Amino acid sequence: MAGNQRQSLKALQERLATRLAEAKEGGSDASWLAVEVHGKRYLLPLVHAGEIFPVPFVQRVPYTQPWFLGVAALRGGLMGVVDLGGLLQVQTEAAAIPAGGSDAKLVALNQSLGVNAALWVDRLVGLRGAGAFVGAEPRAGDEGPVYGQRLTDANGVQWQELNLRALAEWPVFLSVAA
Repeated sequence: MAGNQRQSLKALQERLATRLAEAKEGGSDASWLAVEVHGKRYLLPLVHAGEIFPVPFVQRVPYTQPWFLGVAALRGGLMGVVDLGGLLQVQTEAAAIPAGGSDAKLVALNQSLGVNAALWVDRLVGLRGAGAFVGAEPRAGDEGPVYGQRLTDANGVQWQELNLRALAEWPVFLSVAA
């Protein structure tokens, strides 16, 4: 069974890599990576999202915020691992490092943002373009700086756009010490 899961993960990664490459070359209208985090749906801009990783061993770091899960070795370098739902204070049970075999993934922030971090997401949903949505609401003034517009898809499902550049510059995100 583990072999089938590895093949499925590899196939998913290959499909996403192909679609990401097409999006960067203009062959697709995809603008966002759609993810689920603690039961909520988010859109991460492709231009600021980096590589997607299966969840590796994450070494806890003492005296840090609960949403800072620790550090992980990804592609030969260390990256801070952030529970995105915990950071955004999504109501849920206590944050835990996902067990192997789950749908959880790490989405690295693009190197252009200058932050060596990856976001823990519960599930990748796929790529989305503007054509996948039928309605949009602007960002409410009282929301944090990382929130963009709320989009509604053809099935009536709401998605929250996140501004990863603003996230990478957000003092809360940059202050991992407890």
